[in-house]
Amino acid sequence: MTSKRPQDDCGSTEIKKRKNKSSAEKTVGLCSVLEEQVKAEVTQAWSQKTHYCHGDLELACHPFPHCIIRNFIGEEDFVDNLQKELMGLNFNEKSNDLYKFKQSDDLKKRNEPHIRAIRSVLFQQFRPWLETMIGVELETTVDVSCAKYEYTDVLLCHDDELEGRRVAFILYLVPPWDSSDGGTLDLYKTDCNFQPKEISKTIVPTRNTLVIFEVSPVSFHQVSEVLSKDKCRLSLSGWFHGPSLERPPRYIEPPLTRTPHLPRDETLLMEWVNPVYLDISYQEHIQGEFEDSSEIQLKDFLKEEKFRQVNEALQLSQIQWTKKGPVNKRCYDVASLDNLPDCVYGCWELLHSEVFFLLLSNFTGLRLHYLCPSDDDDDDDEEEQKTKENVKGEEAGTSADETTSDNNGSAVESTPKCSGELRRWTHGSYTLLHDGEAARAEYALDLILPFRCADWDTEFGGFTSYVANEEDEELLTVYPEDNSLALVYRDRETLKFVKHINHKSFQASDVSGDRTFIDFSFVYYE
Repeated sequence: MTSKRPQDDCGSTEIKKRKNKSSAEKTVGLCSVLEEQVKAEVTQAWSQKTHYCHGDLELACHPFPHCIIRNFIGEEDFVDNLQKELMGLNFNEKSNDLYKFKQSDDLKKRNEPHIRAIRSVLFQQFRPWLETMIGVELETTVDVSCAKYEYTDVLLCHDDELEGRRVAFILYLVPPWDSSDGGTLDLYKTDCNFQPKEISKTIVPTRNTLVIFEVSPVSFHQVSEVLSKDKCRLSLSGWFHGPSLERPPRYIEPPLTRTPHLPRDETLLMEWVNPVYLDISYQEHIQGEFEDSSEIQLKDFLKEEKFRQVNEALQLSQIQWTKKGPVNKRCYDVASLDNLPDCVYGCWELLHSEVFFLLLSNFTGLRLHYLCPSDDDDDDDEEEQKTKENVKGEEAGTSADETTSDNNGSAVESTPKCSGELRRWTHGSYTLLHDGEAARAEYALDLILPFRCADWDTEFGGFTSYVANEEDEELLTVYPEDNSLALVYRDRETLKFVKHINHKSFQASDVSGDRTFIDFSFVYYE
């Protein structure tokens, strides 16, 4: 029989404390290139923004300043033990518009000896060397966590900018790794508007390699999707804090062009739309459901023959597709309207037509047509309408009075408008939430009509998520479904993104290549 000795018995607790403290405060040997002579040379190269290489250290300044130090920890046993401690941590699933991976809690309070020691290495031994190199005094703040990237995990393009972050770092603890495994650190060059343009450099993770880079308005980078099914991309990462670099004014993208409806009559609806949705009593039923939840999906919306024609025509090579970016905001293909097959352009005309605006009014109760009943006597609705008009006026660079009055001061009805795209989604496509979208958010009706997505698996991504601004709360998810018309009304506090389409879609493709689907995406404004 055995018994447990109380922790305070015979001073065992004090012995354990001294042992842990000794392990944590052990001075870990670092890469031999971190010596005085090299420090002086690399400091000069950093200040002059020139390339420098010495042994296991490489400094590069394009597309933005970064440094790679291989064999960062001089003791392989320490690296092995550190990895074991990190793999024993609890990891939290992290998934939103920008990323999908597993992350530990902040490591600043962990007491495992090798985790404590690596904190000391980074923020006591290495930080003074880094301060000298970049010529900036850094704070003593410990900001470090552990990340695990496994199959299909990804961190999409972003610049890391947040108040106080000055230098980012990543210490890789990976098995033998190849570029075909994915998970590379990709650095982007930027255009004249400081927007990411294309990948300029790719860094393949290597065990015991430290990568650091200066956080700036142009430090756009990504962790490419992990393609290996049996390797784990383990790393320590965080930031050294200090004074932020000056940021130029943020680039404001021009919004999509909004146009009034096309003059088409009800024969267009009868030609295209499933007759069940043209029944007035059923439209009233749809409106009731929509007003309760602000969203609805109308299955089998187009006539079967029309849907089949468009579905087949969307495969034709005559359609010209262009990649739409920048990649810190979106990545998908958009079709040129100049050479669409007749039936595809016919579907575009339907969604843009006056009679369709009226149909949407009947479905939703929104004022998308002058024949839609008005609630002018309702004070709350008047106030809401005034708010919407103010938003529209601000975006157009005019006041609300200018948008609602003519030259004589008489009230003028606002004209419902829409903007639309024909989009193609394939492996690697996505959209991201971003500050510009949040600043211009307004009341609007979203329409999505998908094609060529039979048997699309939700695990592939490609679904549209609606979220509350500046919150993690997911309000609604719309999954791509053939011939299912999705209508979602959103307010100024609601944003949306399309989830990154991962490698599982590629694996599920046939011999012709990636799995893809296509949708019409329209936004209607009262």
